[in-house]
Amino acid sequence: MYKHLAGTSLLLIATSLAWPQASDRQASQKAEARIAREVRHELVMLPYYSVFDDLAYKVDGYTVTLEGQVTRPTVKSDAEKAVKKIEGVERVVNHIEVLPLSPNDDQIRRAVYRAIYSQPGLDLYSLRAVPTIHIIVKNGNVTLTGAVANQGDKDRAGIAAKGVSGVFSVTNNIQVSP
Repeated sequence: MYKHLAGTSLLLIATSLAWPQASDRQASQKAEARIAREVRHELVMLPYYSVFDDLAYKVDGYTVTLEGQVTRPTVKSDAEKAVKKIEGVERVVNHIEVLPLSPNDDQIRRAVYRAIYSQPGLDLYSLRAVPTIHIIVKNGNVTLTGAVANQGDKDRAGIAAKGVSGVFSVTNNIQVSP
């Protein structure tokens, strides 16, 4: 009987040692989720963030990695500054690419915007502060990102972009999320 009690007490000790670790893991997951919500909010609220920029982020513990492509260097630096201010963020890794200045790319951006957002049904995606379909143009190559409600809208946006004069290629990375 004594062996049984000893085994039980060892099990209780092992359980009590493991329980704080599970609790710590849960707390860090909640912290990561909170940080992720705040990062998203801060990025969307950047004053010069536009339909021609695409920002992404990854939260790993207390480190935030920023990625994407922007048309203005200030958006890159503003994004980093905004994320650094978030409580709990200890480190920011900024991999945001600033797209090269190009009058031709600027012309393509405007033409693709008109081609996509003049489509009946797709025009509704433009009614937000930052439209949900983002148009990234680099050296005449177009990448569409963002989100739409259905596959048909994604396909129509891609077809509209391909029909713009001066576009070399179109990569349609729009996500379908109802």
